Amino acid sequence: MITVTEATATAGALRRLTDQGVSIWLDDLSRRRIESGNLAELVRTKNVVGVTTNPSIFQAAIGSGEGYEEQLADLATRGVTVDEAVRMMTTADVRAAADVLREVYDTTGGRDGRVSIEVDPRLAHDTRATVAEARQLAWLVDRPNVMIKIPATKAGLPAITEVVGAGISVNVTLIFSLERYREVMDAYLAGLERARAAGADLAGIHSVASFFVSRVDSEIDKRLTLLGTDEALALRGKAALANARLAYEAYEDVFAGDRFTALSGARANPQRPLWASTGVKDPAFRDTLYVEELVAPGTVNTMPEATLDAAADHGDVRGDTVTGGYAQARADLAAVERLGISYDEVVEQLEQEGVAKFEAAWDDLLAAVTKSLDSKGVDGE
Repeated sequence: MITVTEATATAGALRRLTDQGVSIWLDDLSRRRIESGNLAELVRTKNVVGVTTNPSIFQAAIGSGEGYEEQLADLATRGVTVDEAVRMMTTADVRAAADVLREVYDTTGGRDGRVSIEVDPRLAHDTRATVAEARQLAWLVDRPNVMIKIPATKAGLPAITEVVGAGISVNVTLIFSLERYREVMDAYLAGLERARAAGADLAGIHSVASFFVSRVDSEIDKRLTLLGTDEALALRGKAALANARLAYEAYEDVFAGDRFTALSGARANPQRPLWASTGVKDPAFRDTLYVEELVAPGTVNTMPEATLDAAADHGDVRGDTVTGGYAQARADLAAVERLGISYDEVVEQLEQEGVAKFEAAWDDLLAAVTKSLDSKGVDGE
């Protein structure tokens, strides 16, 4: 049981983060986390106001079997397919988490209190199937505070427009490049324009754009280390922050522009930047690096629990660390390019790897659920 004093002490840095206009979301979900009251406790004590999920998260949660035994037995008895079983379990978790966060959703006017669930990653390059899956997921979860995650692939862009145009809130995921990020914002605005033309209330449509951070450093720093020069080594840990800061500059530009101004008159909401992949992978760096150095108003930082705990314990939140750094960010990325490391090549590789990793996690999840259903005497195929 956490006392008021303990909660205040651990949440100090997180409270300062919130006060700076950063919404803290948890990048994790499991049935045990929901049923034990842990998620509700994080909302109470650590300023958590949203949840993101992805295929890897569900693979870890459901693959363990913990908390899913009764539902798996029921699904096996019904003889459902493995794909149906997975969707029934994942949407049940998201629905329950959305109920935990409903009060946050209500008090923030829908800005926060959101829980995200991703379309089947195997559909990442199929626009029509992505749209159909997004509609189905929104119907299955049946909560106003759900966000449907759509990957920022070329095929995903028109899907974003169509889904937003249908009045469904969207979390656009797997964004690595600045060019693709601008295409994502354009797709969102096109969706809002379509929704407005259909007579929808734009105030009820929200979106975030998940810009991935640590994976950029992981790939670029690997290449810098191979070069091994003093100049190259001095650039480690800088590219991801530079990329994210320039993304925020693009966000400011687009949502201060005439196109969004016309939509805001119809009560449209800006698509907030969400910093994803914020767990630090290099032990040489401070474990709160991607929290402390990406503080800016109107953003979301979705953190794995280890990063959330680290930020609560020793986070140094010293105000906005983004908006004054655009010139330096451009200089850092230019310095990387001068060393022969292609930005375009890296971000394209990361997008392809990101989709592939989620597909692999989904396949692993399907295999684990198939095994569970088979063990109960029912063919999961």
